[in-house]
Amino acid sequence: MLKGSSSQDKCVGPPSLTASAVWKRAYQGTSENDTKEGAFLVIGDYMPYEKNNVILICMAALAACLLLSTASGQADFLEGGYVASGDRSMADPGISGMLQWLDRPVNLPWYSSDSSFYKQAAPATTFTPYKEYYTALGSAVGTAAGSGIISNPARYDIAEKSPSSVYYGSGAGLPFSQYSASVQSQTNDLWIQGESNWTQYVICPTGTWLQLIAHAPAAGTAGFYEMVQTDTTSSKFSTYQFGQGYNSMNFQANEIGRHMLYFIIESQPSNVLIIDVLAQA
Repeated sequence: MLKGSSSQDKCVGPPSLTASAVWKRAYQGTSENDTKEGAFLVIGDYMPYEKNNVILICMAALAACLLLSTASGQADFLEGGYVASGDRSMADPGISGMLQWLDRPVNLPWYSSDSSFYKQAAPATTFTPYKEYYTALGSAVGTAAGSGIISNPARYDIAEKSPSSVYYGSGAGLPFSQYSASVQSQTNDLWIQGESNWTQYVICPTGTWLQLIAHAPAAGTAGFYEMVQTDTTSSKFSTYQFGQGYNSMNFQANEIGRHMLYFIIESQPSNVLIIDVLAQA
């Protein structure tokens, strides 16, 4: 309780209020109850001010910490948590697959009313997301395709070189370990081999070579089919001897158009590969 009227008495209030102003506010009433109520109002008005002081002090301390971090040579204390926008070598297969899918161009308009786009030379950026899957020179595995669709199949040792991930035509990917554990061994599978991954869809320049990987649950004669779509459709058929397990063969993309490849062993078809072949600008 405030008593007396001396200017030397201590009072509670913001620095902007003089002692006389606080005194006047505290003794607005004439009764003891009014006096207490007036004093309570002064203290109540001061409490938000005190809380604001605490907030300002905390903000100042945080700013000081940031300045010290910058002065010590670390420009950004979150630097280690950032992922570079151009980094496509993510260790996590799910994120890697998503990023590669985002890099892919818009689907080519093969089924639109005007399909003349394939007659035009495509910029290099069209092929960039698929560069690991084709080469300008044929592989040493097997023989040249020649008049056939693919080269003669050769045995492929999956234990020696297995892919990190496999990607479907939609862009969805799986770690190879997860794929091999979930897919039954009795299926015919066909893939395009890349430097570190396999895929079922590629855009490549005309004249380039691709390495194909076929899985067959049993050795035997396979019928291999190729359909090529432009403004018309053509088809080819050849037979090849496949070994049990994984087989490797060459394919040359020597004709502009959409190439669809698949094989059949004992009436069991494989999946279809799609290779969009365009001229490069």
